[in-house]
Amino acid sequence: MRMLLRGAAALAAVVTVASLTSGAAAQPRPERAAGTVRAAAAQIPPGVTAGVAVYDRRTGTFTEQVNDSAQFRSASVVKLLLALDFLWNRGPDYTIPAADRALLEPMLRSSDDAAANHYWSTYGGSAIIDRMAAPDRLGLRDTQGPPAGYPGYWGYTAVSARDTVTIYRYVLEKAPAPVRTFIMDNLRASTRCASDKFDQHFGIAGAFDRPWAVKQGWAGKYAEGTCGPQGAAGARAATGEGAEGAAARGAADVDLTRPALHSTGTVGADDRSIVAVLTTHPVGTSYGKAYTDIGRLTRSLNVPGGVRPAGTWFGTWGEFVNVRKGPATGDDRITQLPAGVEVLVGCQVRGQVVNVPPYTNDWWAYLPQYKGYISNIYISSPDNRLPNVPECAA
Repeated sequence: MRMLLRGAAALAAVVTVASLTSGAAAQPRPERAAGTVRAAAAQIPPGVTAGVAVYDRRTGTFTEQVNDSAQFRSASVVKLLLALDFLWNRGPDYTIPAADRALLEPMLRSSDDAAANHYWSTYGGSAIIDRMAAPDRLGLRDTQGPPAGYPGYWGYTAVSARDTVTIYRYVLEKAPAPVRTFIMDNLRASTRCASDKFDQHFGIAGAFDRPWAVKQGWAGKYAEGTCGPQGAAGARAATGEGAEGAAARGAADVDLTRPALHSTGTVGADDRSIVAVLTTHPVGTSYGKAYTDIGRLTRSLNVPGGVRPAGTWFGTWGEFVNVRKGPATGDDRITQLPAGVEVLVGCQVRGQVVNVPPYTNDWWAYLPQYKGYISNIYISSPDNRLPNVPECAA
């Protein structure tokens, strides 16, 4: 069980600013060329509850605010507070002992839960949240420790989009330079595959070209993680909705039943924009569907300094679809896709014939964000050759 992913959330009513295409994302969604992100109102997919805040550090203004004070269970986003609490007043040079560096780095880069368990249990549990939210530290308005009866579940900590922006503003604008450098360098080094083998490069990481820095969060009854190369250690079971989640359903003031997926961080040169996208999804939503929905929502935002990646978005079908280094089933596997996830296709090339009766296809799509290929047979398009997608250069 991901101790982190069990978060306290006083969920607001479903917000629908505008509706995106629902379903399995079967139609291509072109991004004709890389370029600066245009202004756009937040588009929240049907059934998704969202809290959104985008803050432009250059102008000192918000470009997006949707339900930004609503509380969500934090999932792994709370790890930012665990790290900051440990680093608070560490001395003039903010030296981090080697043993702690070995825990903090994977906690921030790969969302390691064992590290979060250590800092939560060692430094006071909910007292960490109280310290960091207090006026003499960050002055957070909506952040609270786990609800009564769940003192060990750090992922039940309640956060809001506006408080998340405040956390990043402290790191970027007020924290001592060694703290800022350590936190942001690790968030910039975010690994696609988290420690629990979930693909964590959704939301910000999929919507914009680098530079970006992210701390993501996920919680709920999702299928087992499949991220990683062939031969990687097996994934753990679905997370966040064990016996403790079932018991918590009786709490009238906290909804812990809906799967959560959060994308937070900075986008653009000099960390120009701070982005916080907190979402919950209908019970039973697959990881691939939630991944796709938060991606569409994040791509719709007005994020100054953000640059969209070039390519066309397509839906996929099938479970455990392999992304390979080349256009052949014998090439090494880079990772596996969350079932039904939407992917960005940069170009396509003829390769090995793949048969999945009644379908046969020798075209392969190159996914620039994975630096690998999948057979076009698994892309939701009626033709073997994808429309409006160029052939890859030699």
